[in-house]
Amino acid sequence: MTRSLLAAVCIGTTAFAADAPPVTFNRDVLPILQKNCQTCHRPGEIAPMSFLTYREVRPYAKAIKAAVLTRKMPPWFADPNYGHWANAPKLTGEEIRMLAEWADSGAAEGEAKDAPAPVEWPQGWTIQPDLIVKMPKPFHVPVKGAIELTSFILPTGLTKDTWITSIEVRPGNRRVVHHAALSFRPHDANVKYGEPHAQVMLRDENGDQIEKAPSRLGSFTGLEAVFLPGSQPIDFRVHKAAKLIPAGYDILLQIHYTTVGEDADDQTEIGFTIAKEEPSRRFITLSPTSNRGERTFRIPAGDPNWEISTEVQFNQDADIVWFLPHMHLRGKDMIYQLLFPTGEKQIVLSVPHYDFNWQLGYDVDKPIKVPKGTRLLVTAHYDNSANNKFNPNPNKDVRWGDQTWEEMMVPWFGVIVNKSADPRKVVTYTH
Repeated sequence: MTRSLLAAVCIGTTAFAADAPPVTFNRDVLPILQKNCQTCHRPGEIAPMSFLTYREVRPYAKAIKAAVLTRKMPPWFADPNYGHWANAPKLTGEEIRMLAEWADSGAAEGEAKDAPAPVEWPQGWTIQPDLIVKMPKPFHVPVKGAIELTSFILPTGLTKDTWITSIEVRPGNRRVVHHAALSFRPHDANVKYGEPHAQVMLRDENGDQIEKAPSRLGSFTGLEAVFLPGSQPIDFRVHKAAKLIPAGYDILLQIHYTTVGEDADDQTEIGFTIAKEEPSRRFITLSPTSNRGERTFRIPAGDPNWEISTEVQFNQDADIVWFLPHMHLRGKDMIYQLLFPTGEKQIVLSVPHYDFNWQLGYDVDKPIKVPKGTRLLVTAHYDNSANNKFNPNPNKDVRWGDQTWEEMMVPWFGVIVNKSADPRKVVTYTH
């Protein structure tokens, strides 16, 4: 019996017992929302509405019922047959029953004395940063048009080697930030901090590339953290690990902006927590990409299940602790599979129903041991047919590109290795 069906059975058999007190928002519903929903459903976060008060939540009572019964909310897309996840939603069958009964019984507010104290959410941050680096001035996003990937160099202000234990990239305007990624680089005396730099890309009147994306196999060199819709900061402290920022290094912040039909500004900032002592292990973020060439990455018009894959080989023992699949509007599914030197195979993450609107990171419950010589094969499928309701245009081929109407295949993952390991040598890209 599935969890959804079990929840439905519970509702049908226990919801309206004669001796059960009526379900109210303050006593029964608000604690569930605080634990499971308010991380995203509060002002300034990714969700489109706030669930902090009865007045805010009441109009959505029926929608909440439908969303939790179908497991649409809380959003989670990992196939439960593969892997165990530390950050998987913990909404129980009883909590689902409670939310459904509240909607069906009139969505009463209840007594104010029954409400739990409001959660004291961090002011704008999920982590509590020790160091905040902010773009020195806003970047203007015009009403319309394609904005190519834009880079900014920012100073860390660090004068000695510093181990950091978590990173949070926080957009100033989530409506226009499609995604953001950061890395560290040596300081250049000629750098102008905060000045935007973008690749020049020739496009036609439809926004399609006239210049083809270059063929490339590899990774975003030195990628350290990423922001995507629905993603949460990575906290390395969970694994007793940290990342190293060498003394005097700057931040390279790359942001993909999208227009929203009106003038807008963004001033993204980055928060760091700093290790109190030097760690024994190092967290490294890796992002193998499929070949981007015209012949290799071209999704045919109307194709409902186009496939592409990429593979890396581990050059040393490592622990995998985190995954984050990334595709665009035609992304359909992605599977990460380990191929061990013994010939054994293990699927470590399967996302059968990818959702561009909620690009979640998956934190493993226990580190996955990966011996030297193991290969990681990642396979993705795309739906470029008219059956994909998110498809901008099923009548044309789609190539690699930064824009939403183009496509990507970036299977981010995070590993823990010895602190002396060279991040550039942990894996080799084989195809």
